[in-house]
Amino acid sequence: MPDQPFPSEGAIAGSGAGGAMNLAAGEAATLDRPPSGLPGGPESTGPEGAAPSAASAERPRSLWSDAWRDLRRNPVFVVSALIILFLLFISLWPSAIASGSPLKCDLAKAQQGSAPGHPFGYDGQGCDVYTRTVYGARTSVMVGVCATLGVAVLGSVLGALAGFFGGLWDSFLSRITDIFFAIPVVLGGLVLLSVVTSNSVWPVIGFIVLLGWPQISRIARGAVITARQNDYVQAARALGASNSRVLLRHIAPNAVAPVIVVATIALGTYIALEATLSYLGVGLKPPSVSWGIDISAASPYIRNAPHALLWPSGALALTVLAFIMLGDAVRDALDPKLR
Repeated sequence: MPDQPFPSEGAIAGSGAGGAMNLAAGEAATLDRPPSGLPGGPESTGPEGAAPSAASAERPRSLWSDAWRDLRRNPVFVVSALIILFLLFISLWPSAIASGSPLKCDLAKAQQGSAPGHPFGYDGQGCDVYTRTVYGARTSVMVGVCATLGVAVLGSVLGALAGFFGGLWDSFLSRITDIFFAIPVVLGGLVLLSVVTSNSVWPVIGFIVLLGWPQISRIARGAVITARQNDYVQAARALGASNSRVLLRHIAPNAVAPVIVVATIALGTYIALEATLSYLGVGLKPPSVSWGIDISAASPYIRNAPHALLWPSGALALTVLAFIMLGDAVRDALDPKLR
């Protein structure tokens, strides 16, 4: 309670009954006032009498919160994310925007242009190009997402173990990685997938994972080697933390950012790789519906029916571009050197 001046006895006596009443009211008001800084009381002030700013009370943001804030303000991220969300929607529910079956064809309408209800026209077999383009997104997106998840998990685990433990394991994994880097991707697909007779997407996904993990592994290895030299890792070791705890709780969260960036960009590359292998006849095979199959089937009719080649090619190019743009935006948001 703030100190109040105590009146002298003469002042109290000279003031009479009215002065005594005023004094008692003033002391009661002083006692009823909440102390400074408590709820309901006067605003607490700093050493110079100024109220504390809101910035000083704001909690510091993490790398991920800062990255999300930057991504929301980046128009490249917004546009690419909207395109990818639309692709995911039509991949899950293609019948929502395309009625009919992509396998239903009419040779009498082969190579015809757009018609009511068929805006993209017909291909060389009389199939609706619009319906096949919509249903082809399911296969391409599924191959890209599943292959990226497999590559990211396998490459991250092997690269993190090599970068964390080093020594013989690191040397052995580095030599294995060099061997896989020496294999041409398309040539390897022609050799390995030519003996596969299944029409499923899983052989293609397995092939992409088999040849795609070395890139992610090398990125994860470098990130772990950089993170394990930081002071907080040494402090955790000094406190007796086990290797698994140091790797999972302290190193992995700080080394995962470059892996996410590379995997996001690589997703579009894997979609293009699946289309390339299907175009060459060793990836997906009819009656599967894929943009690569449609591009291959429309190539002989490029002069008479260019629309049959234009639409699946445009969908493939837009999808790959969207994922590459998304990866670039994520890289800019997670790179502390660009802040």
